[in-house]
Amino acid sequence: MKSSILFKVLVIIPVVLFTEYIAMIILGCVACIFKPDEDFYCGPFCIIGKIVLVLTALFFIYLFVPDIKKALMQRKNGPATEKQES
Repeated sequence: MKSSILFKVLVIIPVVLFTEYIAMIILGCVACIFKPDEDFYCGPFCIIGKIVLVLTALFFIYLFVPDIKKALMQRKNGPATEKQES
């Protein structure tokens, strides 16, 4: 299970963030080609960036919640299998 979390932290998160970064660069370049007005980058572009950021955060929560639940469930103490003599 720890390898699953480690894989997600070291591989999945950087790949998703890099993809998001590249998508925003492409969106900015395409917008630049169409010569937007001065308020574009402070208005719609920022709103799109915030929406993508929130969706990415929700995806990360969805990705890590099952592993966190498993980790918390394993820490609970179960009944002893053998009687201890006092």
